[in-house]
Amino acid sequence: MLALAPFSSGSLLLVKYFLEYYRKVNLLAAKPRPSPISLGIRANLAQFALLVGVNGLVGALVGQERSFVPLLGERVFAVGSSTALMLFIVSFGLAKAGANLAAGYLAGRIGRKNVLLLGWIAGIPVPIALMLAPTWTWVIAANVLLGINQGLAWSSTVVMKIDLAGPRQRGLAMGLNEFSGYLAVAISAAVTGWLAARYGLRPEPLFLGLVIAALGLGLSVIFVKETSAHMVLENGKTAGKGFGEVAALASYRPVASPPRRVPAS
Repeated sequence: MLALAPFSSGSLLLVKYFLEYYRKVNLLAAKPRPSPISLGIRANLAQFALLVGVNGLVGALVGQERSFVPLLGERVFAVGSSTALMLFIVSFGLAKAGANLAAGYLAGRIGRKNVLLLGWIAGIPVPIALMLAPTWTWVIAANVLLGINQGLAWSSTVVMKIDLAGPRQRGLAMGLNEFSGYLAVAISAAVTGWLAARYGLRPEPLFLGLVIAALGLGLSVIFVKETSAHMVLENGKTAGKGFGEVAALASYRPVASPPRRVPAS
C-alpha cells in the first residue's frame, strides 16, 4: 500500500493539470467572438454599391418600356381605344402592387436574394414578348410581367440596402436607392427613344432591354449576397411581428406611442 502512494499522488496531480487545461480551453471557446458582419454603408460599401447598380438596372428596364410601348401601340397596333390604354396602365399597377406585397412577405421566408432573382426571372421575357408581339394582348401580358419584376426586384433591393445600412443610415440608403432607380429610368427612356428614331421600333431598341435584364440577373446570381444575417445582427433572434399584424399596423390599427417622460421639477 505504501509503495503505491507516490504513484497515486502523481496521478492525481496529472489529472488536476489535465482538468485545469481543459477548463481554460472551454473558457476560451465560450468567449464571444466578434461578428464578421458589420452594419453601415461604409462597412458594406462594395455590396451596397452593387445593389445600387442592380436597382438602376431595374429602373432601366421600366424606363425602356415607358418610352417604347406608347409608340408601339400607336404605330404598330393602332390602339386608339381608351379602354385598351387604360387596361395597359391598370395591369401594371395591379401586378406591381401584388408583387410589392409578396416581396415583403417572402423576404423573411425565402431570403431577400431569392426574391430579387424571382423578380429578374419575371423580367427576362419582357423585351422578348415586346419584340415578337403579334397583338396588343401580348403587350398587356409583358406589362404584367414587368409589374411583377418591378415589385419583386425593386422592393428586395430596398430591403437589402436597409439591412446593410443599419438603423442610422436607412434614410440615406433609401435616398440612394430611389436616386439610382429613377435616374436609370430617365437615361433608359432617352436611349430607347434615340434607338427607335435611328433604327425603328422593332427589334433593335429591345436588344437594350435584353442586355439590361440579362446583366441584372447575372449580377444578382453571381455577386449579390444574402443580407438576412445583417437584419439578425441588428434585431437579434427575437420573433418579429406576423404578416397580419404588420398589415393592420400599416393600415387601420394605431401604433401606441411610447410614454412621455415628465422632467423632474
